Amino acid sequence: MDNVIKNLPKLAKDKHNENKKYFDKLKKKPPKNLDYVMQDLHDAEFRKTDCLKCANCCKTTGPLFTLADVERIAKHFRLKPQQFIEKYLRIDEDNDYVLQSVPCTFLDHENYCMIYDVRPKACREFPHTDRKKFQQIANLTLKNVAICPAAYTIVEEMKKKLPL
Repeated sequence: MDNVIKNLPKLAKDKHNENKKYFDKLKKKPPKNLDYVMQDLHDAEFRKTDCLKCANCCKTTGPLFTLADVERIAKHFRLKPQQFIEKYLRIDEDNDYVLQSVPCTFLDHENYCMIYDVRPKACREFPHTDRKKFQQIANLTLKNVAICPAAYTIVEEMKKKLPL
């Protein structure tokens, strides 16, 4: 798995132009069955993917925290939302709450999330390959294939199943 993660940025970079052209076409004319195909590809990949062996998303990127996330996680820690924000978050260039640093503060040494039951929505939904209206998140998916081996595989399978 370490080898796959190490090679992933290069693999994603090599496929970037091809993927970008594919997603540009997808946005213009999404197949009627796109969401069903993506759900099937996502489910099939995550039946064989063990995120605990990787956790590259937690090690290299930080999620966006919604106000609902902040309130839920602060309550879990028995903190006021503002205390949680001051201790763990910062505001990024898009004016969103994000972690002060990566790897994620809440990732333990065995790749377990210490706040798994109350984790941010962005973490629960990552890598977003089963999102409805999938064509609308093409730019996010292009980034995620360089982070998540499962997302990379799903996109490669998608191009075979839905040639444009």
